[in-house]
Amino acid sequence: MTAPTASTPRLGAAVSDSLVMVGRSLRHAVRQPEVIMLGAALPVSIMLLMTIVFGGALDTGGGPYIDYVVPGVLLLVSGYGAAQTAISVTADMSQGIVARYRTMPMVPSAVLTGHVLGSVLRNLVSIALAIGTAFAVGFRPSAGPAGWAGALGVLVLYVLAVSWLSAAAGLVTRTVEGASAVSFALLFLPYLSSAFVPIEALPTWLHGFAAHTPFTPVIESVRALLFEHPAATHVGPALAWLLGLLAAGTAASALLWRRSRG
Repeated sequence: MTAPTASTPRLGAAVSDSLVMVGRSLRHAVRQPEVIMLGAALPVSIMLLMTIVFGGALDTGGGPYIDYVVPGVLLLVSGYGAAQTAISVTADMSQGIVARYRTMPMVPSAVLTGHVLGSVLRNLVSIALAIGTAFAVGFRPSAGPAGWAGALGVLVLYVLAVSWLSAAAGLVTRTVEGASAVSFALLFLPYLSSAFVPIEALPTWLHGFAAHTPFTPVIESVRALLFEHPAATHVGPALAWLLGLLAAGTAASALLWRRSRG
């Protein structure tokens, strides 16, 4: 029988404190009707806009536009939702709540971990709403359970990476209005990728940027996994980007959190 180590109680405390902070994050979202309405309306409205309003006017040359665009919409709505982490972190920092938490017997990292994991759970709901809307308007992917699991895994890793980067941004910005700029950036940057049209359809001067932005390999990975296309050439770069961004986000958040104690 393995003897308990000093790290065991600390790990248990970290998990327990993080779960408390996750619950707090979810309760805050539930108590804000505008957040609930936006979280429900955004994925549904964007999906309907891109598939019904614009779908007939856009042609990818490779099958129904709805099959092409859904992975891009999933990335768009999940990235925008994950970027909201910056707003919640900035609100806590500017309202003095974090200072009170630091006087309590809790693991310091639990505050940011709660925000990030709460973001992941909220965005799973947004992704589910977007997928449900897509099926309602004719989306019919050919993937089996493994393909769906892979696509959802890539999306969750994307949400996790963006949430940690947003948490770091929330520790830097001084106002909620400033933090909201992160959300707007994540709402528009995916348009400069293969999310809604093939890269070849973009202006020539944008090809290099669109081909090398992290959004393109992530979207192409989800697209390939959902339609059982060869995914290896896309999944490798996508995971490299996402793991790198996740490492950068967690490291930056940890450093900025320690500096904010001063």
